[in-house]
Amino acid sequence: MKIRSDIIRMYRDIHSWVGIVCGLALFIAFYAGAITMFETPLQRWASPPVQFDRPTPLEKTPELVERVLAEYPEAAGRYEIVLQTSPERPARMSWSTGPRGGGTTYFANLGEDGTLQVNSEGPSAVGQLVDDLHRQVGLPFDHEISESIMGTVSLLYFIALVSGVIVLLPTLVKDLFILRIGKNLKRLWLDFHNALGLFSLPFHIIMALTAVVFAFHHQFYDAQRATLGGGGRPPAEAHAEVPDGAEALSPLAIIARLEEQAPAFRPATLQYHFEEEHGLELRVGGVNPRYGMRGSTMGFAGVDPYSGALTMTGYMPGEQDGWFATVTSFFALHFGNFGGNPVRWGYFILGLAGAVLFYTGNLLWIETHRKKRRKGYEDREVRQTRAAKVLGALTVGISLGCVAGISLTIAAAKLLPQWVDNVAGWHFGLYYAVFLSAIAWAFVRGAARGSVELLYASAAATLAIPFTSLVSAVVPGLGWNHGGSTYLIDLVAVAGVFALVALARKTAQRIRSAPEESIWFAGRTVRGAAKDTGPVGVSSTA
Repeated sequence: MKIRSDIIRMYRDIHSWVGIVCGLALFIAFYAGAITMFETPLQRWASPPVQFDRPTPLEKTPELVERVLAEYPEAAGRYEIVLQTSPERPARMSWSTGPRGGGTTYFANLGEDGTLQVNSEGPSAVGQLVDDLHRQVGLPFDHEISESIMGTVSLLYFIALVSGVIVLLPTLVKDLFILRIGKNLKRLWLDFHNALGLFSLPFHIIMALTAVVFAFHHQFYDAQRATLGGGGRPPAEAHAEVPDGAEALSPLAIIARLEEQAPAFRPATLQYHFEEEHGLELRVGGVNPRYGMRGSTMGFAGVDPYSGALTMTGYMPGEQDGWFATVTSFFALHFGNFGGNPVRWGYFILGLAGAVLFYTGNLLWIETHRKKRRKGYEDREVRQTRAAKVLGALTVGISLGCVAGISLTIAAAKLLPQWVDNVAGWHFGLYYAVFLSAIAWAFVRGAARGSVELLYASAAATLAIPFTSLVSAVVPGLGWNHGGSTYLIDLVAVAGVFALVALARKTAQRIRSAPEESIWFAGRTVRGAAKDTGPVGVSSTA
């Protein structure tokens, strides 16, 4: 099939401009999203040790709840019972102050002597920050505003994917497996960019479409209700009549009733909340290994706290009807919460590859655009425009600022709780201070010099992650180490350091041989330098 050249040019322009507009936001979303694939190990690595003697036995949970509600009546509105405690879930019972749990979180256990132990020092806030960066493409706005922007970016992203495939169609068969290695490294990196984008296309389509669903699902539900007469609405929870004088079942009884009704469902948390119209209600969080989940780590079921009967299964893995199982599949595909660790590792690698795709895409466009402007003027140099220099600085500053900011705020997670009270606020401020400083540095130093310096700075920030673990192991009272799966965080960080240093060295080589008209020119020209450079190679000829 032959496509007219004017159509190819039109879709190439669409692909380029939409990619440029969305690429920097998508870099943050993909890089932070790759890290969230190991949210549980990260939370455990960053969270302080449990501050209690031992977890309250499940059979004593009713006594714990009674004691807490007597001393802290504000907890009655919404509290959670954890079935398996850990550093990221440090107590049997927890609750939060403020609207919808937006204030301080408290954790409670019964001591071995029966005394009530309450502590407000809980799991680290750094995991939530990384997740927010991913879901809000790095925008520090209200969630609803950022979510709408994220949905629009994702929709444009899908358009860029479609236009990119159309552009590739004419040369797809003959060039798909070709990686042209030679003097023209710009061509080599264009081949690499195209191959990377094409082979990861299904993953990118999934990410784009599911992100649109996340951002606009309320609008989708409204449209479905209007056209289907009530179909497609979020699952409603049934409210059973509560007999006078009835008492809520104990957690052990709730677990036993759930096992009778859904044997494959593995409950993890019991989330109680009180509604004035309906009284006490219960939502049970858990997993079913055979099915995808609505949340990133678990699904949910509505349960009658007095009888243990299921009242809502729309979000319960393995118990959903066809419609809600279809909706949940979008969430499961986006979160990668199926298939265990092989899928999570695959999503992690594809997420990092996606970030590389957006970084190289912008830099390739800058160099290619200059080459196009030379047509008809081959006898003179065509320098980079001011707009190209701004785009280059933004690409380097935003991308590497995100990498350095996330690394440094993760490394600080073991130190901040010992020095400050508002740990979440410090994580937020530390990330954005590094992020904005990197952007400013890229503008002051230029894309060329700034990229090398920020790559080394990102490597140093990433090295701080295993360094804090090492210091915590040898200096008593400074930080902590949980062992086990938390070492994974340090090992991945070390691998990231090597990758960033290697990239910095390659970028320095490219700068030393870059022609004056290149975006990578850093103030001096090497005799015999090539005419074009790729995004991460050395020099190349046009």
